Amino acid sequence: MLIRLLRTFLAPYRAQLAGVVVLQLISVIAMLYLPSLNADIIDNGVTKGDVGYIWNTGLWMLLVSAVQILASASSVYLGAQAAMAAGRDVRAALLHRVGTFSAREVGLFGAPSLITRNTNDVQQVQLLIVMSVTVLVMAPIMCVGGIVMALRQSLGLSWVLVVAVPVLALTMGLIISRMVPGFRLMQERIDGVNRVLREQITGIRVVRAFVRERQETWRFGVANSALTDSALYVGRLAALLYPTVMLISNVTTVAVIWFGGHRIDSGSMQVGALTAMLSYIMQILMAVMMASFLAMLAPRAAVSAERISEVLDTESSVQPPRLPQPLTEDAGRVEFSFAEFKYPGAEKPVLRSVQFRVEPGTTTAIVGSTGAGKTTLINLIPRLIDVTDGAVYVGGTDVRHIDLEQLRGSIGLVPQRAYLFSGTVASNLRYGKPAATDDELWHALEIAQAADFVRDMPQGLDTPVAQGGTTVSGGQRQRLAIARALVRRPRIYLFDDCFSALDVATDARVREALRPETADAAVITVAQRISTVREADQIVVLEDGAIVGLGTHDHLVRECKEYREIVESQLSVTEAAR
Repeated sequence: MLIRLLRTFLAPYRAQLAGVVVLQLISVIAMLYLPSLNADIIDNGVTKGDVGYIWNTGLWMLLVSAVQILASASSVYLGAQAAMAAGRDVRAALLHRVGTFSAREVGLFGAPSLITRNTNDVQQVQLLIVMSVTVLVMAPIMCVGGIVMALRQSLGLSWVLVVAVPVLALTMGLIISRMVPGFRLMQERIDGVNRVLREQITGIRVVRAFVRERQETWRFGVANSALTDSALYVGRLAALLYPTVMLISNVTTVAVIWFGGHRIDSGSMQVGALTAMLSYIMQILMAVMMASFLAMLAPRAAVSAERISEVLDTESSVQPPRLPQPLTEDAGRVEFSFAEFKYPGAEKPVLRSVQFRVEPGTTTAIVGSTGAGKTTLINLIPRLIDVTDGAVYVGGTDVRHIDLEQLRGSIGLVPQRAYLFSGTVASNLRYGKPAATDDELWHALEIAQAADFVRDMPQGLDTPVAQGGTTVSGGQRQRLAIARALVRRPRIYLFDDCFSALDVATDARVREALRPETADAAVITVAQRISTVREADQIVVLEDGAIVGLGTHDHLVRECKEYREIVESQLSVTEAAR
């Protein structure tokens, strides 16, 4: 997964990566050349007292060092540029893919996990790319080049390398193999911490209202301790790498000095050659150490790449049509034809054999007990989810054959839980129609009975709104959401129990003001209050995912037992008969 992900997202930056390889090659060659020059200064300059040779070779070393520094800095710059750009592209691809998901896929992954994958997981892959372009190219060149140069200095000491390098590689492999499952568990536990934290921040009022601070603190502590244990396990293994490398390096250095000293004493080796040999040994082991650091990052990045690829490879259950059909002039007509929806693996469908029609200029109310499938029914129209059997038609065309942008552009949805984005009142109202004028905004606010409190705000339409609309009350937030849908002037209005946050008087005023505005559109309202639905042209009664009643208020009071029970629970017998 990691290789496939890197190949995909680094492909546009081949030129920068090629430049990194060339520059790293130049840098390593210069680095490998320096110990040989240093050996020449010692053997041919210092020991012979040739000051001119020392100066000439010293200046040459300075020039080689300058080339090495310039090439190294340039390669790091190009590599970091490619890595940051690739990380940006991965985040954009993830966001785009999540934007195509239906409610089913979002629920499958969960919001906390999706956030972690688009932040922490991408960061791990990005860090690996940065280290790879600066280390992965340098390490093998330095290791192989160091071995070749060391052998040129002394073949008699080559056995030290034959022992040291395999021992170091084997030790690193054992440690890293134990780190991989630890990293996988660590990422999963980051998801767990994010999930608990998100729930507690979102539900802080409920936590305080039920005096559950101690229990929630304990719950977060459990998730946090689990993450800490995983991090400590991986951290302890990672802590073994550096001292292991240093131990083997120091033992190798001691071995080279010991046996090299004997060779110098016997006259088969010069002091400069031993100095160069030590430098090359350190460069070889440094290359292995850099590779070990990279190998330490790779397992976690591999786990993160799997999680990222899992999202990128997941296809939405709501697919755009291959040959989209345009909306007809009769786009305000909605029809359900034996529509059914069933979650994968569920024993029974949420909706079954739903069949009714909504004509333009009419209002259809949907009522039923909790869990009857009312919101699921509403979500089928804009294709937030797709039917698993049957069909939903808008303007006589199956919604699965209509261009998604056109379909959703013809719908004004007010969800059950109104959500406002960070910005201003005006930016939220223009969410569905960016070109809307201030007059259009005020007109929508008047209809939604929100104009008065917006005028009382310090900056009117330009008043800042916090994320989620937490700076306004629930009723105000709901009215602003209704106004947002009205600004769009859609052909179909979907009100998903959005009047429940309003008091009875405001509810009545909003519905009265909506009638002339929605006279030419199809209106579908999910509601719990009988006072909200009794004037509807038709009422759909859902029970356990099936329609058990369809007709006007008066008809259903007489003929539908389930509807009559709902009415009698809210109104007296006399009021119900009116």
